[in-house]
Amino acid sequence: MARVRYGARSEAEIAAARTASARLPDIWSTGVVAVWESDPDAVAAVLPPPLEPTARPLVRVNISKVDLPGYPLGAVSFAVAAAHDGVEGWYPLVMPMTHERALTGGREVFGEPKKLGEVTVERDGLVVRAALARHGIAFVEVRGAVSGDLPLPEPARKTDFYFKFLPAVDGSGFDADPVLVHCVREERVRRLERVTGDVVLRESMYDPVADLPVRELVGITLGEKTTDQRGRVVERVDARALLPYVHQRYDDPRQLLDGPPEGSV
Repeated sequence: MARVRYGARSEAEIAAARTASARLPDIWSTGVVAVWESDPDAVAAVLPPPLEPTARPLVRVNISKVDLPGYPLGAVSFAVAAAHDGVEGWYPLVMPMTHERALTGGREVFGEPKKLGEVTVERDGLVVRAALARHGIAFVEVRGAVSGDLPLPEPARKTDFYFKFLPAVDGSGFDADPVLVHCVREERVRRLERVTGDVVLRESMYDPVADLPVRELVGITLGEKTTDQRGRVVERVDARALLPYVHQRYDDPRQLLDGPPEGSV
């Protein structure tokens, strides 16, 4: 009998896959990062407890092309500054990816708010343009010109905060208590340039980042970097406190109740 590919994998096959994942080479990305100060009330409003605002109401967008073996990946993180239990980091609101593989792994393992989207990172001489789009709307665009080299920073540790949860099958909340994840990234940079330009936020009912306006631009950079990330669950969170923020994960909150019609297969 030929092997049934949906059948169970052997322990050896599972161990081999895990070993192969642990031996991935450094993966470098080229990306544009823009940071700005926004409305402090707006930043505080998007943070689910127990996350808290930091001293500065910062917003950061990182728009990158990643040199994955076999195919390029467009990846974005649009995040606000946040703190938890003495740790300062970033709380991503939306993380568009151009491939399903990058989307599903991050959502299922870490609880990352990933969605499929279109990502652009272009350079023509000194002119730089980076954008992310979904549903035909380029709701974030960073544009400018390279204005000089910047000194390479030392390797740095950065933290992102995620909420990992399973919506209840009856639509009433969650199947189990959600968890707060600290995802720690060890980042190394091999090239960094200053960009003089601006950030454009466009209205989108699906990705309403325009509610976090650019009050003061802190800076824009173009760089090449690699990261190694590790996540850990730090605590279980109050389901009732998180529930009002679950819509952030979906284009339409009614998606939570989507399912096959009764009697269908």
